Amino acid sequence: RPEALAGPSFQLSFAAITAIVALHEGRWMQHFMARREEGWPRRLGRGIVGLVITGLVVEVALAPIALFHFHKAGLYGALANVVAIPLTTFVIMPAEALALLFDAVGLGAPFWWVAEQALKLLIWLAHSVADAPGAVATLPVFPPWGFGLAVFGGLWLLLWQTGWRRWGAVPLLAGMAVLFVQPRPDLLVTSDGKHVAAALPDGSYALLRDRAGDYVRDSVAEAAGIDAPLGALAELDHVICNRDFCRWRQRGRTILAARGRDRIEGSEMAAACAAADVVISDRWLPRECVGRWLTVDRDSLPQTGGLALYLGEPPRAAASLRAGDEHPWRRPPQVSGNDEAIPTISPAP
Repeated sequence: RPEALAGPSFQLSFAAITAIVALHEGRWMQHFMARREEGWPRRLGRGIVGLVITGLVVEVALAPIALFHFHKAGLYGALANVVAIPLTTFVIMPAEALALLFDAVGLGAPFWWVAEQALKLLIWLAHSVADAPGAVATLPVFPPWGFGLAVFGGLWLLLWQTGWRRWGAVPLLAGMAVLFVQPRPDLLVTSDGKHVAAALPDGSYALLRDRAGDYVRDSVAEAAGIDAPLGALAELDHVICNRDFCRWRQRGRTILAARGRDRIEGSEMAAACAAADVVISDRWLPRECVGRWLTVDRDSLPQTGGLALYLGEPPRAAASLRAGDEHPWRRPPQVSGNDEAIPTISPAP
């Protein structure tokens, strides 16, 4: 199935196995892990160190892929595997096998109890590692070419066995640099326009509709590259809301976002839209409603998909649908402001 190449499942599996093979084919690792005459404590310690090294290499190999697809990556997995892998291999699986065997004569209960306690320990370990400070690295959306550079450099390092394999570090580091210097978007707009998330000075985000479900919240948090609860825009002091719209200032620009469903005449909206730099709505806006920089409504969203807006100088918008889509039922995304100098559009994943 060639399409699997584009999916995270294949990429993560391939990267993990390739990293393990490349590591253990290396002369240093082979020498370190080679059998030798030594006592069992040293042999056990050597095995644990080898497991940690392997886990760390796998974590590094998987990090760009996880950050690209899911915008987050675990940092302590290698250390957790020092306990999880032996626990699963030498306790859980043998206990389950013995339980199944002895169930034939009605004596499997003690072995099921051992398996249960080991599984509880495994689950406790997983939750403890996940809840530890700094356990998860998060990054916002970033350009696919940065991810491509990192993957190309990683494959170059892993697949070659000659001296020139070291040159793979150049595109790998360049791609990782793109990932880590990518700014967080100031505004995120979902593809239906109903949900808008605005960045706050403390690094968190607040939603236009505070009753958004878990799926929307998780999707927005991933795109923003945060691992924290989302607040409510209407509860903030600098945000003014009525039944139909919310208005606020962000990075020196005025944002006007619709949240009501009632029809409003264009003549009544014209002045408010003209005073806003960005106007966002999940419904069709009247022709009189035009923002100073960008107007997003039901006419434009089918062509652009979700948007990530960066309000710096110059401001720019990243669309989730890419230009050049040849499907006959849609045009290439056209996201443009009302000033000729802005914005520059770069597709985002």
